[in-house]
Amino acid sequence: MNQNTMTRPGVPSHSAHGIRLESVTLKRGDRVVFEQLTLHLTQSRIGLIGDNGAGKSSLFRLICGLDQPQSGRVTVHGSDTAHAADRRTLPRKVGLMFQNPDDQIIFPTVAEELAFSLTAAGTEKKQAREQALAFLAERHRADWAPRAIGELSQGQRQQVCLMALQITHPATLLLDEPYSSLDMPSQLRLSAQIRATDQQIILSTHLLEHVRDFERVLWLDNGILRGDGPGREVCAAYAEDVRERSVADTIILDTAFMDGALPKQAADA
Repeated sequence: MNQNTMTRPGVPSHSAHGIRLESVTLKRGDRVVFEQLTLHLTQSRIGLIGDNGAGKSSLFRLICGLDQPQSGRVTVHGSDTAHAADRRTLPRKVGLMFQNPDDQIIFPTVAEELAFSLTAAGTEKKQAREQALAFLAERHRADWAPRAIGELSQGQRQQVCLMALQITHPATLLLDEPYSSLDMPSQLRLSAQIRATDQQIILSTHLLEHVRDFERVLWLDNGILRGDGPGREVCAAYAEDVRERSVADTIILDTAFMDGALPKQAADA
């Protein structure tokens, strides 16, 4: 698995269009993030794994239309992100949940935050509040409506961010490292909320247990698609690659110590 790219599974489409990247090249300054990347994302649950800097967040930014490629084409459920008119339709088709909920939440209470998502999508203010309260009640969270965001735990704020995306019913939800700052009980609650979601989920994470059972997982390595297939296969391949690199790093450090290039505490770090 160190060199070969795994083949993607044949599974049913989530929608007629899905998300397509066609021969996409993205650069940041002189650095090439993606070169001629082609993907068709249709499965209902897709995981995104890889080291820091592999390109996971950059892929999300492309899908949301926040970044434009130097070449190639990105379409999201029929909308071409290169066209300004199409970009205006993207919030109704795809929602992005940030890694840190404090970077996303704007309003002081839960009900106001959910209502804002609706008003931003064009719903009248009074109707938006009524829909927000009904949405919380349907999820047995009616008592959350007046709660101050500052009183919520990190896990609860993540749940609010997810609900704020769900309430406008975009076809796809992009979740960027949603578990990174959560304790185990909060991870389990967020996982249950994600499982109950009927929208397409594309989720990036370093915690492989959260995507191991997904129908499709993509493994990015410095912008290169190293793995693409069923979750268990791709997660196992990535974990083995990490183990091999860790062993190699240990050998290099031990050799450097033996040669006198490193103090002993550095080799043991």
